[in-house]
Amino acid sequence: MRHIHLHPLGGASGDMFVGCLLDAFPEHRAAAIEAAAMLAQVDCRWVPHNDGTLTGSWFVVDDAEHGHGHGHGHHHHSHTGWRDIRARLEASELAPAVRAHAIGIFAVLAEVEGRVHGVPADAVTFHEVGAADSIADIVAAAVMIEAVGPARWSVASLPLGGGTVRTAHGPMPVPAPATALLLEGFPMHDDGITGERVTPTGAAILRYLDCGTAAPIRGTLRRSGYGFGTRRLPGISNCLRALVFEAASVAPTPGHRELAVISFEVDDQSGEDLATGLERLRAMPGVHDVLQMTAFGKKSRLAVHVQVLAAPDALDDAVEACFRETTTIGLRTHLVEGRALARRFATVEVEGHPLTVKLVERPGEDGATSLTGKAEADHLRSIASHAARSRLRQQAERLATDENPA
Repeated sequence: MRHIHLHPLGGASGDMFVGCLLDAFPEHRAAAIEAAAMLAQVDCRWVPHNDGTLTGSWFVVDDAEHGHGHGHGHHHHSHTGWRDIRARLEASELAPAVRAHAIGIFAVLAEVEGRVHGVPADAVTFHEVGAADSIADIVAAAVMIEAVGPARWSVASLPLGGGTVRTAHGPMPVPAPATALLLEGFPMHDDGITGERVTPTGAAILRYLDCGTAAPIRGTLRRSGYGFGTRRLPGISNCLRALVFEAASVAPTPGHRELAVISFEVDDQSGEDLATGLERLRAMPGVHDVLQMTAFGKKSRLAVHVQVLAAPDALDDAVEACFRETTTIGLRTHLVEGRALARRFATVEVEGHPLTVKLVERPGEDGATSLTGKAEADHLRSIASHAARSRLRQQAERLATDENPA
């Protein structure tokens, strides 16, 4: 699996993120540019760039209405509602996984904009972020995230910046309020260079990708890419660098496996219908488990937190099913390394009932292992009472462990 580490030398914005991935993965440039142009209804281009120190890529959006391209820290002022953007994305011909990434990034932005302005996410009207250039950035980013494939993402310490930035709401301190909320938990430093160094779009992408700085970098460096903003910074290149590592290819061991984790919240679906949707999710090939727990959202509103565990190659299908079976409008995905004890299954007969028992080898002292068993609940459903089920379960587990020593 890939690990992509981002180094925000100049900062992080949507176009810089797209630029560094277009630089590192040139084979996907055409697809990203075509999708961004189609959704944002503007002309998009990849432009090679040399700032006199480093070479890399510019992702340029030409907005015919305004007659100029965009860059780091420069947004056109337009007003677009989150509901309108979501409807446009949902009706688009983007691949389902790309659509999910784009909606997910925008949903992260809508949530913090709502918190800043004291309105529900669904009532948010984007200003700078609603501009055609930022729609293009996010769609192109979604295409590249999907094209890169399953990956762990991390980011180095982010530059704080300083001063104020002009917005549709008037001058705002840097980092802008929504950006500050998105960057909670990320290490930052002040390198003495002012201005907006991390934009709301850039911060939303980092948050959406769950760019944990603690993720250890392991593997072989295979590619690198540099994405530039148009602003010139004193003494340093205004770029975001991507380092692409490939994990060593090793045969999976019984105790190790990769898992895709999907998480989201639902607060507007009946319990009965949600239960039906989650059962359908559980039954999907490649889905290992679906967990749900109570959560409290804004203003202590009751919600259900859902976590889906799936095989990495089933992630796209599982994401599409989450959107199909529930009312969520945005979700988070990431890959984790799972560890599990060695297990096997044994079938025993107790009082005329064939029962399957899961046997697990547990570590003990001095390297010794002990065997524990758990009867599969599905095979006990036809038994009429709790007492009878408990008796059969205990007998089956004892018999299976006795017949199958560790």
